[in-house]
Formats: sequence, structure tokens, C-alpha cells
Amino acid sequence: MVPPSGVVVLTDRLAACRGLERVIAGAVAGGVRWVVLREKDLPCAERAALAADLRAILADVGGTLVVAGPDPLGGDAVHLPAAGPYPPPTHRLVGRSCHDEAELNRLTTEHYATISPIWPTKTKPGYGPPLGVAGLGSLVRVSPVPLLALGGVETPDQVTACVKAGAAGVAVLGALMRAKNPAETAAILTSAYAEAVTPVLTQTRRGVTKVSTSGLRPTVPTQGSSLTARSGHGRPQPQTATKEAT
Repeated sequence: MVPPSGVVVLTDRLAACRGLERVIAGAVAGGVRWVVLREKDLPCAERAALAADLRAILADVGGTLVVAGPDPLGGDAVHLPAAGPYPPPTHRLVGRSCHDEAELNRLTTEHYATISPIWPTKTKPGYGPPLGVAGLGSLVRVSPVPLLALGGVETPDQVTACVKAGAAGVAVLGALMRAKNPAETAAILTSAYAEAVTPVLTQTRRGVTKVSTSGLRPTVPTQGSSLTARSGHGRPQPQTATKEAT
């Protein structure tokens, strides 16, 4: 299973202004293909039932539900907190929350990590200090796994900045949970991601086509919506230029 990329939604049913399942259905309609189920305060049976419902929403588009915590609740993908457990369980997909280089250095068999907070966040006010885009870029360069930028990501420009800094994608909570139109908001954010990872071709006076790779991630097969890519990429690839015969 490839690691998450593109726009990844973190759930918060208490913040979901239209009901969690409706919000997720809207986000999926807008191009989201990765959802991380939080809701750790729910009893196990209720949380498992919610996981099944969200998987059903994602199934039609080839999406993936990741469950926060060591128990995948009938699936095979989990997202662990920075505090543990160590070593991580041996599921097909394991992610971990990280906040600095020291926590990234503790990673062993994890497949990806979130790094936060990039910007101040309404979900956790006062949490930080924010890393900023420069801090994100520095951690991308030393991370052994692909990173998802988390914390305060709400606008297309922020998505673009994170991708150009080398992030494999962005993890979004408040912007989608509180959205009046989750499908529209998701489409705007996933479109920004798609544009950020698309090479820009420019024709020179001599007829040589150059590829601008600013913010470009390795090209991988996509599943579901064309607005998001599911990739196993890690660190940014070196810039390249291609020539076409005239």
C-alpha cells in the first residue's frame, strides 16, 4: 500500500457542521482519497461502526481510510501518535505524528509521517510554535519517509507552498470540517495540489521544451479522481530538463 499524498482529511465529528459522514462524502466528491479517522473518545464498537461507514464512502473511488491508533478497526492502515507505541505494529500502512527532527529520527518501519504545526491552527490554538514553510522544508530534507504538512492548512496558496517545500501532501481538518460546502472546498484544495505537482512546460526561442520542476514530485499512477495522486514518493527529486526534437 502506498503512503498518503494529496489532500488528506482528518476527522472531527464535533466540528463537522453538516455531520461527519456528509462532510466526508462531500470531501470525497471533491477529490479527496485519504481520510484519517480520529474520534478516539468513542466506544470501540461505535468507532468501528463509523470506520465501516467511512470505508464504504471511500470504496467507490478507491480511497483509503487510516485509523488513528494501533487498532485498524477491521482495516490495515493506522496512524500512530508520536508517543508510541514503539516499535510500530506491522500493518500494511503505518503513519506517525511528528513535530521535530528528533521524532523523525525515531521512525523505523513507518511508511509516512505528519509534521506539525506548519501554521497556527484553530483546532489547537496556542499549539506550536509553528514551523512555517521553511521549517517544513528543512524537515523534509532529513526525513526518512514522506511527510504530510499539518496545521493551519486552509487555502490553495498554503497547499502550494507545502508541496513546493517538498511535502507529499497536506493533512486538513478544520478547513473541511467547518466548510459550508465540503465538496467545493475539497475541490479547490485538491486542484491546488494537482497544479503544484504538474510540470510546467515552456517553449524556448530555439524550440527546446524545458520542464520546470519547482514543487514537482515524482510521477506515479493515480487512483480515483485525477485531482489527487496516491504516491509512494519521499524526498524531492533533482531538477531535470528534457529536450524534444524540433
